[in-house]
Amino acid sequence: MIVPVILSGGSGTRLWPLSRPAHPKQLLAMVDDRTMLRATIDRLVGVAEAAPPIVVCNADHHHLVATELAAAGHDPDRVVLEPIGRNTAPALAAAALLVDDQASLLLVLPADHVVENEPAFREAVAAGVPFAEEGRLVTFGIVPRSAETGYGYIEMGEPLSGSIREVAAFVEKPDLATAERYVAGGDHLWNSGMFLFRADRFLEELERRRPDIVAAVRHAVAGAVRDNGIHLDATAFGSSPSDSIDYAVMEHTDAAVVVPLDAGWSDVGSWLALWELSSPDSSGNVTIGDVIAIDMTGSYVRAGGRLVAAIGLDDVVVVDTPDALLVAAKERSQDVKGVVDRLRAGDRPEAERNRRERRPWGSFEVLETGSGYQVKRLTVSAGRRLSLQRHRNRAEKWTVVAGTGVVTVDEERTAVSRGDTVSIDVGSVHRVMNDGETDLEIIEVQVGSYLGEDDIERLEDDYGRS
Repeated sequence: MIVPVILSGGSGTRLWPLSRPAHPKQLLAMVDDRTMLRATIDRLVGVAEAAPPIVVCNADHHHLVATELAAAGHDPDRVVLEPIGRNTAPALAAAALLVDDQASLLLVLPADHVVENEPAFREAVAAGVPFAEEGRLVTFGIVPRSAETGYGYIEMGEPLSGSIREVAAFVEKPDLATAERYVAGGDHLWNSGMFLFRADRFLEELERRRPDIVAAVRHAVAGAVRDNGIHLDATAFGSSPSDSIDYAVMEHTDAAVVVPLDAGWSDVGSWLALWELSSPDSSGNVTIGDVIAIDMTGSYVRAGGRLVAAIGLDDVVVVDTPDALLVAAKERSQDVKGVVDRLRAGDRPEAERNRRERRPWGSFEVLETGSGYQVKRLTVSAGRRLSLQRHRNRAEKWTVVAGTGVVTVDEERTAVSRGDTVSIDVGSVHRVMNDGETDLEIIEVQVGSYLGEDDIERLEDDYGRS
């Protein structure tokens, strides 16, 4: 049996300002109308003898991930929740320890990659199965389209069967001259970060080189709470060293083999990569949203809810969001990380969170923030409701602008529709439920001494949140 393990712990800061740690790229629709996580889940359809996937993710993304699993027809509880990021080796160790049959093959996939030719992907997986079953550690190397300096490379060794070869070495990101030599020589592939191996073999190799990781993760799994997903013990998991699968295992093992994969792969690591994945118009432009472009060529412009007009620009990236605007030379789009570093150094909220955030019940968007007040738009999906909650530091006033619902404040229940207002005092127990068939939209005005999201005491919650 193949157990797909989708690693969804990344923060996606290279696609800032759209992707941020609170809502990273794998949980956004970047290429088509599906989130990248959903596209990864869908890619598994047709993989022979594949069980439902397990997703390992940041605990803060639990409900977003569970919603994607449920929408794809899978058990939303097949989520392993990391209380703190510790890179891919501990994340995968937790998944490997949790599978029922240690002889199962783990198909390890990042949640934020694009594979355009899915039949070729499935053929590559099938080709790797016999080697994984006999105890080899299979990786999938991407046939390079160009000399890229942003990827690590795999040097292929002795041939085994057809195009499948032993791994001679894993190579760090090279300079341009070295990358050109690799591509011209034909013995190097891009390192995709996708793997296939038996759970017991991975753990055996990891324990041989990083027993400290295995010991910490064993304790984290032993102390896990199984309630709406698997919540790893925070103290034990936090004690694990942080390391990647490559550094901890693959670069050291003598059991690695590589299956070449030519399937239109991308890790979508920059806005330039996203432009390359899109379908430019006759001027080489990709425009998304409400965009007017005049005398513009070779550019990527993404509007985030308001009109963006661009005139006389060539080879630029423009990404507009409610609280940040990125303008960059297309070839410098890898340097977005420098912006994020400066934002973090200044403790700016734009580094971590978007103004619009998804929740299990729908979403909210921050419209305005000032001294002692904040204005939000709440969108509650049909049939959903907020937690039963109260605030210790703020009062709220809700004005319904679309849809219908039922508001509870302390013991009083009130049906509401467009134009109705409800006042909620500090400390009042309250919730709202959408009892209609369309979105319920509410403008919420908060007033108080502290307006953070952690000023929510949940007394009852449909989604298992504390």
